[in-house]
This record gives sequence, C-alpha cells and structure tokens, in this order.
Amino acid sequence: MRILPRVAASVAVCALLVTAGSAADVIKIGVQAPITGKYANEGQSIDNGVRLVIDQLNAKGGLLGKQLEVVSCDDEGKAQKAAICARKLVNEGVLAVIGSYTSGATEAAQTTYFRNKTLQTSDGTSGSLTKQKYWTFFRNSFRNSDQAAFTATYLVKEKGYKNIVVISDYSGYSVDLADSAAKSIKSEGGNVIYQGKIKSGTQNFTAVLTKIKSMNPDAIYFAGYYTDGGLIRAQQQQLGIKADFIGGDANDNPDFVKLAGKSAEGTILVNFPTAEFLPYDAAKIFIKDYTAKYGKAPSSVWALMNVDGLNAILHAAKETKSLDTKTISNYLHTLRDFPGITGPVSFREDGERINTKFNIYEIQANGKYKIINK
Repeated sequence: MRILPRVAASVAVCALLVTAGSAADVIKIGVQAPITGKYANEGQSIDNGVRLVIDQLNAKGGLLGKQLEVVSCDDEGKAQKAAICARKLVNEGVLAVIGSYTSGATEAAQTTYFRNKTLQTSDGTSGSLTKQKYWTFFRNSFRNSDQAAFTATYLVKEKGYKNIVVISDYSGYSVDLADSAAKSIKSEGGNVIYQGKIKSGTQNFTAVLTKIKSMNPDAIYFAGYYTDGGLIRAQQQQLGIKADFIGGDANDNPDFVKLAGKSAEGTILVNFPTAEFLPYDAAKIFIKDYTAKYGKAPSSVWALMNVDGLNAILHAAKETKSLDTKTISNYLHTLRDFPGITGPVSFREDGERINTKFNIYEIQANGKYKIINK
C-alpha cells in the first residue's frame, strides 16, 4: 500500500514533464490590444501585424529551432481589462507581449509583466510608461514630450499663432500630451488662452466649443483620440469657429476623416511618418504582404511601430541564442540602428526609443495626407 502513492507521484511528475516539454517546443508571443471597442481597427491591425510576422517566421523554420504561437487578449483599450489580460498572458507563459495601443491599458498591465519577467513593447506615448524603469518594458514609438516640443515649435515659431486652445480627454495619454504641449507652447513664448477636457465618447462637444468660440482662438490643438477628434473638427466648423485644427498623433486614423466628413479638409495632424510615406524597403514589403493577407492596409503607423517592437525582440533572441527574458532585455538596451519598418530602432537604458522624427500633415479634400514640413 505504501508503493501506490509513490507510483502516483511518479506518474504525476512524468505528466508535468511531458506538459513542460510540449510547452517548451513552442514559443508563445502575446498580443494585448483593443481588438473590439472604439479603437478596434487599431487593435486588429496590431494583432494582424504580429500574426503576419509570426506566420512568415514559422514558414522559415521558426526561432531557435522552435515554432511560435500568437496568444491574443482583447483589452478594449481599458485599464481594468488590460490588468486581466496581463494575468491571462502571463499564465499562458508568453515570452513577450506586444501592446497595448493606449497608454492607460499599457500601464495597467506593466507591473504584472515586470513581476513575472515578461517582456512588453508598446506604442503608448505617455511619459509615465518609462518612469518605473522596468527592464521588461520597451517603447516602440516616442514620448509625448518629444511630440509636444515639436508641435509647439510649429504652432508658435512657424505658424505664429497668438491664441491657442489645448483640449484633451481624461485618459493618461491625452492629459500627459496636452500638459506637455501647453508647457512647450508657453516655453516658446506662445499664449494658451484655454486648456480644458472633454469626456471621450460624448459625441456632442458643442458646449465646450461654444465656450471656445467666444475666445476667438487662432488654433485648437486636440490631444485626444481620433474617435473624438473627427467629431470635434466637424462640430467646430458647424459652429463657425474659424480656428485651425491641429490633432496630436492619436488622431492619425482613417476614421478621423470618416467622422469629420468634409470638415476633415485642412486639418493638420502631427505624427511620426505614416505608413504611406515611409521610405524604407522593409515598410513597402510589409505593407504589401499585409494587404495581400488581409485585403486592406494597416489602419495606421501604430501597427508598424508594434511590429518593429516585436522584430527587435525576435532579433535579440536570435542574436543572443537565448529565450531568457533578462538576457534579451540586456541586449535590447544596447540595440542601435536595427533596421525597422518605421526606421532605425535603438533603445536607451530606460527602454525609450531613440531618434525621434515627426511629420506635419494636412488632410486634403480627397482625405489624403500631404506633408507640409520639410
């Protein structure tokens, strides 16, 4: 009777070893993104982009002799669901997580990934994302403060706007960008006559716009997302507010034009070089392959930024011949000029991407972009 427990224990151990061995044959890559909800087209583009890269890599034999598997979790761009996704993906044993799209959702998951030594790369631009200096986190885009300084120079020095309005929603990303922009505008000698917030998803922004109209602004800078920006632009023109409309990077999405309608014409957007203007062969090949697989191009440059983050991690694993996340992280912190889709990828010691570049776009009558900065 004493033998049976030992036999049972041995069987249990063997079962665990078989499970672990099976799991070890596959490298899991997580995707945390808003696959449904108001930012769904962005989240789906990120998920599709990751799956395309992984499918192509598997077709070439995988990574370090192993095949890869994508595990996706829909956080809807919400902090509470992002925290749930983080626990789910960690339990799945993913090597790294690509995402999320919003800074708030990204930050809500950060600590869980750090505590479990899981790598994370995100296009979130809020400055708070690298303040903790988690060795597991890498930003594949650029900081709000960089964008704000660039935007302020354009508004004050190039355009010479005298009276500027700055609007955000209540999200961490939007508030951080608006505060950074207002500070930079003032440091350039500009005049912020009003800084206020809107509730994202409200649909009707006439109350705040009517208040702004009485101030006779030269420019309205909106630091929120395209889902609100397109409507604000349309309602601005309906109210006869003549001010120029300048949107921050999260307004760079085809749905902005759909929501704004004819009012989209003349809108100014500030963002990193968008997909159609990227001069790199890798970008042209990726967009061609993506369009062939999914029947349409990525929604915006954000999917490409996240793919760059993924490719950097895969490159680090290949170069170090290791799946140890600390080893990969150490390599990434010294990575310089890795040929990415969106340009050379380099990281600082705190996980920030180096070599910022921005473009200024004017939306034309046909909805297309025209670069208006040198």
